Formats: sequence, structure tokens, C-alpha cells
Amino acid sequence: MIRHLAGFGAALLPVAALAETVLPSFAPVAVADHVYDGGWEHFVGGGVAVFDCNGDTLPEVFAAGGSNPSALFINTTQDSLSFDRATPKTLALTGVTGAYPLDIDGDGLTDLAVLRVGPDLLLRGTGDCQFTPFTDLGFESGDHWTTAFSATWEAGQRLPTLAFGTYVDRSNPDGPFEACDANLLYRPDGDSYAAPVRLEPGFCALSILFSDWSRTGRADLRVSNDRHYYVRGGQEQLWAMEAAPRLYGPEDNWQPYVIWGMGIASRDVTGDGFPEIYLTSMGDQKFQRFDPETGGPVWRDVTFDYGTTAHRPHTGGDGRPSTGWHAQFGDVTNDGRDDIFVAKGNVEQMPGLAMDDPNSLLQQTETGQFVEVSVTAGVASLVRSRGAALADLNNDGLLDLVVANRRAPLEVYQNVTEAAGNWLAVSLVQDGPNRKAIGSFIEVRTDAGVQVRELTIGGGHVSGQARPEHFGLGPNESAELRIIWPDGTFGDWQRVTANQLVQISR
Repeated sequence: MIRHLAGFGAALLPVAALAETVLPSFAPVAVADHVYDGGWEHFVGGGVAVFDCNGDTLPEVFAAGGSNPSALFINTTQDSLSFDRATPKTLALTGVTGAYPLDIDGDGLTDLAVLRVGPDLLLRGTGDCQFTPFTDLGFESGDHWTTAFSATWEAGQRLPTLAFGTYVDRSNPDGPFEACDANLLYRPDGDSYAAPVRLEPGFCALSILFSDWSRTGRADLRVSNDRHYYVRGGQEQLWAMEAAPRLYGPEDNWQPYVIWGMGIASRDVTGDGFPEIYLTSMGDQKFQRFDPETGGPVWRDVTFDYGTTAHRPHTGGDGRPSTGWHAQFGDVTNDGRDDIFVAKGNVEQMPGLAMDDPNSLLQQTETGQFVEVSVTAGVASLVRSRGAALADLNNDGLLDLVVANRRAPLEVYQNVTEAAGNWLAVSLVQDGPNRKAIGSFIEVRTDAGVQVRELTIGGGHVSGQARPEHFGLGPNESAELRIIWPDGTFGDWQRVTANQLVQISR
């Protein structure tokens, strides 16, 4: 069933001609100062979570603070985008590196997984942007340095499976180099969580993501690791979520890959139905295309073929290599082609890497190539950026931008692109656990082809969001839509008009 929701803009936007390239434009939005700060344990981290916690359809922003208290910014948008800082006591926490919103208990209210240097927290949303710790799930977190998170619902489970990615083991006297901690997998045992499974070896994860990469109905766990601390003997990882999790290896056609991994973004960019992977790192950023012919988890590096390397600053006069953090796909001009935002910034004072390292906005052109447009778009900040979110913050159908920064204030940008294309926002709901149908695939079909979107929780760099899925439609004033639900059931194709939010109920 399709439900058309009020509160989202319904007026048709000016539409660009199919062959015309529209350049994106963003305007800064003034918000109260909030800074992610701290010593070496907060050189990494610094994420944001974007979700509606008061039921008005406008999303709030929860921002990690590191040694500063984390902060909640209430969305007060009327005529123009605006936020007021109003942080409840349970969210004013120190040691926070990032957060991910999700509905853990299936009550329809958004909860939070809060990542920390220290014990991680699962907070129950109780309405009106209030939260309280879960006390009935059996979840117990040790004192870890947590820098990544992902969640999925495994078959037959009421609760989500939770994965926490850890960084350096601070208690190891031989550290920090070659002292990476084990990642932790919490699988439900009925109505509570069993003791965590230690995923070893751990190689200092900075981003993890559950994804049904093979379209077989099971989400496996991709892990991107920081070579700076594992130094040797490590690599990127993919865990098969079998009864006993196991690492994919050469016998599965897994290709060893070693980078200074920071963030993961996943999206079917090529239109073949399988998600590509974008990985940020110190140095060039990696774009990998899935190869379904191998029968295994094989992604081919096509970074230079697509122009997505973003390996050096494109402004600011610093010629040293870039350091990429959060990465996210999103169509910022609604032309039907996904673009890529990359948050960048030196870890602290690493002399071999750029200090003036502007964020990147890579716009996809009609040929499928990507070009750098962050300067003309107005988002080429030179501060040390970390986590971020591309999300429609005022329900006008354009993706806005939030960027968390180390030792510099949080930045918010409103997308003010003129002559953008049409759009569609899609929200899913089903009865029982996993109300938001995480693990579904949404297919949107127009004359230009089919856009395929997997619903996931995780990835990026310590930054998550619980928002309707946004699709650019270009000049198309309608589209066909169908859902492939988490259990593999195919919904029917349904015709929907552009420039609205539709909620699909199972």
C-alpha cells in the first residue's frame, strides 16, 4: 500500500533538460557552535546522526563531541532551514565518537546506538526527542575505543544483529602499533543479546557495513581497516554471517586489499543491480565495481576510470595527499545520477599529508564520469572534517549537508540548487520487528533505467541517518516503484508521481 505523506514539498521544481548539466549550489546555515575535540583518542571519529525524534517529519541532528558533550540540534525550519540546540541530559555525553539511529525494539520510535571511547550505549527513544538506556536487552559493552557500527536483522530474529568496530586496544602495553582490538558482534538470543562474538583478527576498523552484496538474501559484514596501526599482516575484510562467522578468503575469490581505510559507501551506480563500493583512505579514494562473473566477493578497482580518486587537495595550495573520512552517495541535483561527497582533513599534524584539505563533492556526469564541483557548490571547507550526512533537512526534495569537524565548529549547508530535477522520497514500514524493513531493496524505474537502493544501517565514518530514501528523477514527472522485502518477497510495480514522499506499507 502506498501512502502519500504531508509535510514534504509537493510543488514541481524547475526541470533541467535531459542533456543539461546543472551545477549544485549550497548556502551555509548558521547554527550554535559545536566542536568535536579531544586528545589522540579523538583524532578519529566525530560523527553525526540525522533522524526525526519529535514526529514532525523534519530531521534532527545529533553530533558527537569527543571530549566535549555531544549535542542534539532540533530542526526548527519554517521558511528557511534552522536548528536550535536542545540536548536532553541522556544525550549530553562525553567520549562520544558517533551514533547511528535505528528502531531496535520495533515500537516505531527511533532509538540510538551511541559509539564512545568507553562503554557504548543503546538508548531507547521514548518520544519528543527523549531517550533512556535500554535495561532489558542484556546488552553489555566493555571499555572499548569504538569507531564503526552496523546493524541488520537476521532471518527469524526480533532484535537486530549489532556489529561494533573497534580501533586500538588502549590497554595493550605494547601498543599502539599492531595493537588493534577485536570487533564485536552482538547476535540476539530470543528477546535479549548473547555475549558478543569477538571477530578476530581485528585490524583497527574505521567503518563497517552489513550488505547483501551478492543479492542472495544474507547480509555479510564488510570492514574497512586503518593500515596506520595494523602496519602489516592486515587487510580489508568481509565476514560471512554464517552460524559461526568466518572471513572470506582466497577459496571464495576474495582479493586481499590493503589501504588506510576510513569510510565505506555502497550504492549501485552502474545499474547492474549490484552495489559498488567507495572507500576513503589516506591518499587516493577507491571506487570499486562489483564483478558478478566470479561467483565470489570480487570488486574491481575502477577509480581512475571513473575519475573518483580525489587524491590531492583541489584548492588551498597544499599539494600533499588528501585524507578522506566520511563518504556518501547522493543525487544533489536530482538528475537521476548519484554523486559522491567526501569529508576530508588531516588526522592532526601528519606532515606527509595535506593540512589544507578541502572536502570533495564529485558530481556524476552524463557519461558516468565524476568531476570535482565542491568549490563552485560552496562546500569546500578547509577545516579537519570527519563525519557527515547528505540528507533532505527541510523536506524540499533537495539533499542538504551536515559536516562534523575536529577542533572546528559543526557545519550545515542548505541545498539551494536552481533548475534541479524532479525527485521521489520513499519510506518503508512493515509489522513486527524490523519495522523499517532494513535489508529491503527499492527499485525505481524511469525512461532512464532502474535505480536500485539497498536499505542498510552503517558505513560512512561514525555517521548514520534514518531518513526516507531519496531518488533523483531528472525530467521525469512520474516513476514506477517496487520493493523487494527482506525475506525476498517481490512487491508489484506501482506508478507514483514525482516530488513527494511515499510510504510503502507491507
